[in-house]
Amino acid sequence: MRLWVADPGALDEPIGPSPLVTDPDGVRADIYTGHAPWGRDLRGQTRSISLLQSHLLITGLSNQGKTAALRALALWAMFDPTTEFRIADLKGIGDWHMFGTLTSELVEGPADEHVIAATEMLEHVVDEMQRRLASLDRDRYPDGVTRDLARKPGSGFHPLFAIVDEAQQAYMCPVLDTDRNPYGGRTSRSRFFMAVRKLHNQGRAVNVHLWQGTQDPTDQNLPKLVREGAHIRGSLVVGTESQARMAVGDKAVDGGAAPHLLRQGIDKGTLVLNGVGMDLPAGESSIILRTHFISGDEATELVTRATAQRAKTGHTTAGPGTGTEPAPHRNLLDDLLTVMTGHTRMRTQEALAALTTLDRAHYQAWTFARLTDELPTTARPYKSDGVMVLSTHRIHDAHTHHHTEPTTEPITDSDGCEGPQKP
Repeated sequence: MRLWVADPGALDEPIGPSPLVTDPDGVRADIYTGHAPWGRDLRGQTRSISLLQSHLLITGLSNQGKTAALRALALWAMFDPTTEFRIADLKGIGDWHMFGTLTSELVEGPADEHVIAATEMLEHVVDEMQRRLASLDRDRYPDGVTRDLARKPGSGFHPLFAIVDEAQQAYMCPVLDTDRNPYGGRTSRSRFFMAVRKLHNQGRAVNVHLWQGTQDPTDQNLPKLVREGAHIRGSLVVGTESQARMAVGDKAVDGGAAPHLLRQGIDKGTLVLNGVGMDLPAGESSIILRTHFISGDEATELVTRATAQRAKTGHTTAGPGTGTEPAPHRNLLDDLLTVMTGHTRMRTQEALAALTTLDRAHYQAWTFARLTDELPTTARPYKSDGVMVLSTHRIHDAHTHHHTEPTTEPITDSDGCEGPQKP
């Protein structure tokens, strides 16, 4: 029998600053082999967590340290220069603003328009996931994305982190798109929910991670399938045992996890975690962690250092393969017409996969964003029946007339003009 008795004031003792702030030799991170320093347990021992190929969920009542706890992990991960971040902050008061120089996409704000932008961000991440799934050489990499492949410049399999803070805003959004599909909700037509489900189901296999922060969980603002799709689950103080079960799962609560017994306001920044990614003693199903607080000014300084470090190593903010001029021996419009032969339209991720098959060395690292940027405005992907597609008619027209200048004409859900679709 093991017996450990905690000091009754264990939750009240200061734990000191984060090692990210105090490390005199500079922060070094490796998603594959490293662990992010996150805080101290009740015994005062420093605890860290592996973030490799794990989806993450942190919840709790408002103003209890959720964003700070989530941000602390990103501040470590960004020191791995191969990582890419796409962030949606649906609170929008600047908690993630310092990441603007480091992310390939940053959405900030609480309005419906920001939820729409966050949804489209996740849908683009789904497109990127599908591209990776289609282009992974399974004969050469039977065990999935290895560290060497992930760190190989231009491989297109670098660690990608999509982060949505205040995600409850998205699940509760009442807005419908032009096809009458809701952005919020938890049905098969709910765009944000379905993007999350797709990422949960297949993302980790190709180094795509989804982190979400939510508050005051209910079945409406944090659906069951979303909760159970996260590997790392943590909760700050919540109001009831049922919310505790939503947050960290039945197994952890049945084993003694009790975030609903934390003291609101007093135990700010204290997380109860299900233990995934951490070394737990045998037989334990949860851990109490007092997270290090990193201020906004400290976070800004860390981002500045990480950005400078990336510049020295030659890694771009948006990850390998983006921001690079296309090789002179390839013409994107020619190649698209080749792979789209016999198709009126083609889903964007299918086109990316076909381009990769056509020339793996050239197109393997291409993302949805890269493809969109390289195309003339009139030939870019658009949404049809809820998915992003390319139009053969538009590609051919751009190829014929050399459309390279931006246009203010609307891009409609048709293949060439307003009105019914042409064959």
